[in-house]
Amino acid sequence: MNLESNGGNEGELHQSEFDSEHVRVRMQKLETLRANGVDPFGARFERTHLSKEIIDDFSNLDGSVVRIAGRLMAMRSHGKATFADILDLSGRIQVYAKVDSLGEAAYELLTSLDIGDIIGVVGKVFRTRRGEISVEIDEFTLLCKALRPLPEKWHGLVDVDLRYRHRYLDLIVNPDVRRVFLQRTAVLKAVREFLDSRGYIEVETSSLHSIPGGASARPFITHHNALDMDLYMRIALELHLKRLIVGGLEKVYELGRVYRNEGISTKHNPEFTMLELYEAYADYTDMMNIAENLIHYVATKVLGTPVVKCGEQEIDLTPPWPRLTMVDAVLKHTGVDFTKIETDDDALLAADSLGVEIGQDSSRGAVLAEIYDKLVEPELIMPTFITDYPIEVSPLARRRKDDPRYTYRFELIIGGREMANAFSELNDPIDQRKRFAAQVALRDKGDEEAHMMDEDFLLALEHGMPPTGGMGIGIDRLVMLITNQESIRDVVLFPTMRPRA
Repeated sequence: MNLESNGGNEGELHQSEFDSEHVRVRMQKLETLRANGVDPFGARFERTHLSKEIIDDFSNLDGSVVRIAGRLMAMRSHGKATFADILDLSGRIQVYAKVDSLGEAAYELLTSLDIGDIIGVVGKVFRTRRGEISVEIDEFTLLCKALRPLPEKWHGLVDVDLRYRHRYLDLIVNPDVRRVFLQRTAVLKAVREFLDSRGYIEVETSSLHSIPGGASARPFITHHNALDMDLYMRIALELHLKRLIVGGLEKVYELGRVYRNEGISTKHNPEFTMLELYEAYADYTDMMNIAENLIHYVATKVLGTPVVKCGEQEIDLTPPWPRLTMVDAVLKHTGVDFTKIETDDDALLAADSLGVEIGQDSSRGAVLAEIYDKLVEPELIMPTFITDYPIEVSPLARRRKDDPRYTYRFELIIGGREMANAFSELNDPIDQRKRFAAQVALRDKGDEEAHMMDEDFLLALEHGMPPTGGMGIGIDRLVMLITNQESIRDVVLFPTMRPRA
């Protein structure tokens, strides 16, 4: 069965293929195995080594007996001798079998196996005359009979749609895919190491919220039968973590799944992983220092270097990184100077002159942010902190004392993508109530992404939250950066997809 396709029915794993010629042959072999007393779905097998461990430590293991297990990926029979490749988590290793060593019955069983079958092997480590490190089979056990063939061996699974739908096949036949997801695990481990070493406490908060908050996003809605009430899948971690700051947990972080009912693109998946961290008595400048040192640490830990590739371009993540206000960034990239634009009407005229479409009732700050999003952010390839976001688009950030039209907020941009978002957190409950009220007014006008009034969070703030710095980092985008992937679907094991008809 060749799964390489351009999306037609011939590439899908439909049930009807169970009756294909390849599958019928494998089913016949299954029955033959059972008739001969061989369990086609074996039990526990104790391994002593992974393939890479044998290859890396050959000088010490040469001649030693090892126990390995994995999936048959290739088989080459030459009369009374057979070479095969076994794939495990760490990579491939060659095994070698001779009829004289195994006996005719065992050798015949081995050579009757199919690519994709899983076996356990006991044998001696040696190097072939061609120099390939191998294991000579003394005995083997069939651990699982594969009833379906793998994608065509020379081309692998290349159809993008099929790769995402059948990730298990993608992981088997595409070594680079396995590398990406192993590196993802290493990224998460490095993030935890960095924060734990600085005294942050990892916490877990609820995924079901009575009021969605902490971000401007459209939530998923579900219903709790016992309580007879609607609940929302969380769109952010923020407001619950701030409650913990109020409660005296002064340095907290959470790595958690977040859900937003939004479009799907190379940068967006409806569920994704966020890191959010909060530190009492800190501000957004502290968050900048943490961001650049955290990402530098992660890259160096995972890749062994702070230099990453973004497409064909190299990016050096060594701190410090430049810091630029949004007003200055817009001036630099568009020539429009918002220090000279005072009214909403003038801002709308500026947007029109740049070809940026925006609602005619938009405020000056909202127009500034939209121009930045459309025309500036995609051009920022090297790590850059964009600071001082307008108050209209920052309902949870502290106002600047020197110009209350702006907030103590930054976003970190790398490779033209937002990587982090951080504030000096708003801890004034009176101001926060006014901000929520303004967001509610936007919801009443039809903005489904505007915040709701969260009385419980306001109650927490009224008990007193110390000055706090907070930051969110999109883990999927961080993994995209570290592994040089263009699409979020390439770093999410099972991306959300429309079911096939």
